[in-house]
Amino acid sequence: MSDDTAPVREYDLFTPEVMADPNAFLHRVRAESPLAWLPQFDGYLLTRHADISAALRDKRMESANMLRGLQRLTPEQQEELAPARRAIEMWMGHTVPADHVRFQQLLKRYFTPAMVDRLRPRVREFTHELLDAVAPKGQMDVVRDLAYPLPANVIAELLGMPVSDREQLQAWSRDILPVFGQGDFAQLRHAQDSMLEMHDYLRALAADRRRNPREDVLSTFMAAEAEGIVTEDEAIANCVLLLFAGHETTANLIANGLVLLFDNPGRLAELRANPDLMPSAVEEMLRCDGPAGVIGRFTTEPVELAGHTVPAGKYVFLALMAANRDPDVFADPDTFDITRQRNRHLSFGMGTYYCLGAALARMETDECLRILLDRCPDLAPGYETPAWLPSVPIGHRLESLPVTFG
Repeated sequence: MSDDTAPVREYDLFTPEVMADPNAFLHRVRAESPLAWLPQFDGYLLTRHADISAALRDKRMESANMLRGLQRLTPEQQEELAPARRAIEMWMGHTVPADHVRFQQLLKRYFTPAMVDRLRPRVREFTHELLDAVAPKGQMDVVRDLAYPLPANVIAELLGMPVSDREQLQAWSRDILPVFGQGDFAQLRHAQDSMLEMHDYLRALAADRRRNPREDVLSTFMAAEAEGIVTEDEAIANCVLLLFAGHETTANLIANGLVLLFDNPGRLAELRANPDLMPSAVEEMLRCDGPAGVIGRFTTEPVELAGHTVPAGKYVFLALMAANRDPDVFADPDTFDITRQRNRHLSFGMGTYYCLGAALARMETDECLRILLDRCPDLAPGYETPAWLPSVPIGHRLESLPVTFG
């Protein structure tokens, strides 16, 4: 019996095997049941590169929004979180496809190659400022002192926020995190409080941008509001989404990428000897441990997936981290190879929902790690085991990453 006609097997994600080595687990699932069933999440799991590529392009599979997490709460709790729900319903990627395309086309006016090039010198300045602050200590927590504040500074620049408000931006981003996972009611209520605080903050900035437009995202939204393309509420809600999407994911990429270099000292030495390999190294970091390990889709019609018909109204997890290590696409898929050619990873998605900020995230990671390795020739891990926190439904992110340097 071929893989395409093999029965759909059921898997438990809450086991020591999965926690200890999720990539080995996903290799096994891909071989045994390319379409799997996850009973704890009431959804399917796809693991093959070809199947996930097709699903990312299939218009019958819409982005599975964050509201699903709210539906498991009591009616009273859902009512208390109604303001957050109304905001999330306006987020790009969590709306109906027509609205997603409307926001995407608008933001493409701003997220251009010219914008990325214009920000590059600022990213360098921010990186040097952050390293200057920790240089006298000879040590730092990469997550706290570099990987998080760098993209926060960049997002602050994009939104036109004053320098003095950068730390507040990071705090809001951390508070909103439970909305993207399986946060409990108390965490979601705190996330809502922070979202509403940011809404109030951004409305004041938006009023200023109507009077005094600048070259920032908020000015782009306000110009579109004047054209009748978006409402103020939609603009504000999507600025909150950009805060998280452009901050949390880039921070994870920088930190995860550095762990990969520490775990592969030969590759680290190779990169130090030839810094021009950095763009290729960043692509391999995205493939081996990208910031989005698994994303969700929702079937609006019956869809053929891995030889099985999945009915409409079903939740499907796309394991990008499994697709990125599919041996049918990548030679030696578990090897971190910074010289890998034709790196067809799916870490930024594909099709309608391809990440708008992909070029920006690549540039920030490239500049940050290039400067870090140049300034700290004796950079070394200050930990025995990375402080991974599990992500839902599978994957991880770093809580901290201590390092030492001269």
